[in-house]
Amino acid sequence: MKDFEEIIRQQKLPEVGQMVRSKKYGTQWRVIEKKEVWQNVDPDPKTGKSRMIPAIYLGFWRVREGVMPGVGKLMGFLYTIYDNTFEQNWNLT
Repeated sequence: MKDFEEIIRQQKLPEVGQMVRSKKYGTQWRVIEKKEVWQNVDPDPKTGKSRMIPAIYLGFWRVREGVMPGVGKLMGFLYTIYDNTFEQNWNLT
């Protein structure tokens, strides 16, 4: 779907297998999962109906020497066209 591709392009999201570094902690992470999802947003103020927008989910695994892939700390975040949190929190390595 074009909406998901636009999120990836505009937010400059990494591909599965790429490494990123946390700007806050300096820790290194590998992208191990990437999927297209829908995120709930505030209901329409006029109709009260719920709304959803396309988002990309990225799953991260913390890279540590001597630890097998997928073992250890894991976390994931949603990224939409309306936020810039990936760029604020991560550097591609």
